[in-house]
Amino acid sequence: MQNKITKLFNIQYPIIQGGMIWVSGWKLASAVSNAGGLGLIGSGSMYPEVLREHIQKCKKATDKPFGVNVPMLYPEIEKIMDIIVEEGVKIVFTSAGNPKTWTSFLKEKGITVVHVVSSVKFALKAEAAGVDAVVCEGFEAGGHNGREETTTFTLIPMVKEQVKIPVIAAGGIGSGRGMLAAMVLGADGVQIGSRFAATEESSAHENFKKTIVDVKEGDTHLTLKELAPVRLVKNKFYEEVQELYQQQGPTIEQLKELLGRARAKRGMFEGNLEDGELEIGQVAGLIHEIKPAKEVLETIVAEYQQVKKQQLF
Repeated sequence: MQNKITKLFNIQYPIIQGGMIWVSGWKLASAVSNAGGLGLIGSGSMYPEVLREHIQKCKKATDKPFGVNVPMLYPEIEKIMDIIVEEGVKIVFTSAGNPKTWTSFLKEKGITVVHVVSSVKFALKAEAAGVDAVVCEGFEAGGHNGREETTTFTLIPMVKEQVKIPVIAAGGIGSGRGMLAAMVLGADGVQIGSRFAATEESSAHENFKKTIVDVKEGDTHLTLKELAPVRLVKNKFYEEVQELYQQQGPTIEQLKELLGRARAKRGMFEGNLEDGELEIGQVAGLIHEIKPAKEVLETIVAEYQQVKKQQLF
C-alpha cells in the first residue's frame, strides 16, 4: 500500500496512531509501528524526563519508525524538543500552536515535521512554515479541535485543493471504510486516535477504555472552546461545565478555575469517570471491544482492501 505517506515515513500502511495525552505511551506507539503503521508517543501528558524514558523504551521495543506528538501549548517545550533531538527521534507531529515556532529548528536536525490543523487557513500557514505534511482534523475528533466545527469530510477536499504537501485525515475515522472514504476525498493517509485508545496497549485506565466501548451516538459534545476545544464524554464534570455556560457567559478565568489541574489525567489515566475530563471522538460509537493494537490495524487494512476491491464507494 505504497503512497506519499508510506514513503515519507518509511512505513507499510498510511495509518498513523494519534498522539493522545494519557493514552499514547511507548507500548501503544511501538505496537502500532510493529504492525506496519506509524506509532506516536503523546508528549502532552509527560514531563520531559518521562518523555525521554518513553522514547528509549520505544526504541527498544521496535526497529520500525515512530514519532512524538508535541502540543505546543504545553510548558517546558524547549526541554521536550531538546530531548527529541538528543534521542534521535526522526518524526515529530506538532499541534496546538504556530508551526513557524519549531519547524525550522526540527528540519535543520533532519527531522520530518507534520502539523495538525483544523482549517484551510492553518493548513496554508503550516505549508508556508515548511512542514512535510499536514493532519487535517475535523469536528468529530476528541482532541484539541477547531472552533469552526468543520467536519473531516468537508475539510479534507478543501485543504487538498489548496496545498501541495501530503494530507492526512483525522477525526471520525476508525475503520477501513472510513479510511477509504477519506482517501477518496483526497487524503494521502489517516490518523486514528479513538480506536487505538481502546486497545490493550493503550495507557488509558481500564475504566476509560470501557467507557469508550459504552459510548453511543450523542454521548459526547465539543466544548471549552474559549480554552482549547475538546470533545468530552457527558459525565458529571461535563454537566458542571454546561451549568456554568447556562448560568452566564463564563470568562476564561472561570473556565480555568472549574477545569483545575490534571483534570484529564484524573479521568483518562486514573479512571475517575465522574470528575475526570474524558476526551474521545464521535467515532467511539463504532468501537465495541478492546483489542490488541496489531489486530485493530490489521482489521482496518483488511476492511479497506476488501471494500476498495468491491468498489462499494
